[in-house]
Amino acid sequence: MSSAAPRTTGQDHLWSVDEHLEDILATVRPLEPIELQLLDAQGCVLVEDVTVPVSLPPFDNSSMDGYAVRVADVAGASEEFPAVLEVVGDVAAGQADLLHVGPGQAARIMTGAPLPPGAETVVPVEWTDGGLGEGPVSGMRARALAPEGAAGQVRVYRPAEARAHVRAKGSDVRAGDRALEAGTVLGPPQIALLAAIGRGTVRVRPRPRVVVLSTGSELVQPGEELGSGQIYDSNSFALTAAARDAGALAYRVGAVADDAETLRSTIEDQLIRADLLVTTGGVSVGAYDVVKEALSHVGDEDEPGSGVEFRKLAMQPGKPQGFGSIGPDHTPLLALPGNPVSSYVSFELFVRPAIRTLMGLTDVHRPRRRATLRADRALTSPKGRRQFLRGAYADSAVTPVGGSGSHLVAALAQADALIVVPEDVESVEPGAEVEVVLLG
Repeated sequence: MSSAAPRTTGQDHLWSVDEHLEDILATVRPLEPIELQLLDAQGCVLVEDVTVPVSLPPFDNSSMDGYAVRVADVAGASEEFPAVLEVVGDVAAGQADLLHVGPGQAARIMTGAPLPPGAETVVPVEWTDGGLGEGPVSGMRARALAPEGAAGQVRVYRPAEARAHVRAKGSDVRAGDRALEAGTVLGPPQIALLAAIGRGTVRVRPRPRVVVLSTGSELVQPGEELGSGQIYDSNSFALTAAARDAGALAYRVGAVADDAETLRSTIEDQLIRADLLVTTGGVSVGAYDVVKEALSHVGDEDEPGSGVEFRKLAMQPGKPQGFGSIGPDHTPLLALPGNPVSSYVSFELFVRPAIRTLMGLTDVHRPRRRATLRADRALTSPKGRRQFLRGAYADSAVTPVGGSGSHLVAALAQADALIVVPEDVESVEPGAEVEVVLLG
């Protein structure tokens, strides 16, 4: 986090969405790289290219259970006139000492086992009698049950071309190739590749630790009894889940009552495990909006360069916003409004890009598309405000879901996109082309 404080202006200034986001991203810095064990690096971003030290596969090996043979020995083989070969032994996966396959010979070979010297191709066991002399078989008997299968004769009923059913050395990647580029997010396939080329650790930017706090004396935890005038706390659950979806290690703190000292103390306690703090609620102009009360002057004297600024944005929902940094490490803090839809939309627009920036990603935004509006009537939007409406996106078209109220959680649960109505547009007719932000 940069120690530079956010720019300030008059109290009545209405900030644009782009200005606010620009200030946030100019303040947040990617986390310092660390070396992690592979499984601990899942979800993290590589900070350097990874070069392949050994080819994959590192040797020619069989892709089938069958017999390693010479091409000439099975040429013209058929069920009526099978090729009869001497079985000289087994070649199992992981076997170091390889036997030699000479003319008229075959080695029983297992999937993944090295192609033995002298062999040129592999015939699947289903093309043979498995050494039983009773016509084509469907598989091999376990060596423990029939050790004699590694000797004797085998009848081959079909010919095989050179290197059939053989995985060539380096056919996956070759030594010296670039396996993964810097900036790659490590998921299960990338971790599999790193393990396959022998990497036990990798240098990455760690997943940001995000602490989410909701505020409000009216909030009750799900599963508890609701009292008069109380509601369940959904924001902290929604934003913690959203932070995890963005790639963070997210920690949810139970709702904090409307008391400035309690909130300030709670936030200070959380700094030890936070790369980013997110609060929801208490940022408007009410007498009980304690986030503003608690944080408006934090760091003004004791921590130069720190502080949280509260703004009004030209957007709907989500007009009241706050951001800045607190604590000795200038930990970034984003203060979001308390209405559920306002809170979630604000997260998508501001917090998610901040998390992705901390991760070291270059593309930090949700994808955007142009879509045809499907609606029964025109959408209206307040002049001078950029409106974000919930929508369902499919086949290059978007349908509004629910109304514009910032409390409509049920409608939000049905949406997978945000319909963007620009500041200078007050009405959007059905069939018009609109911009959408894809949430899924």
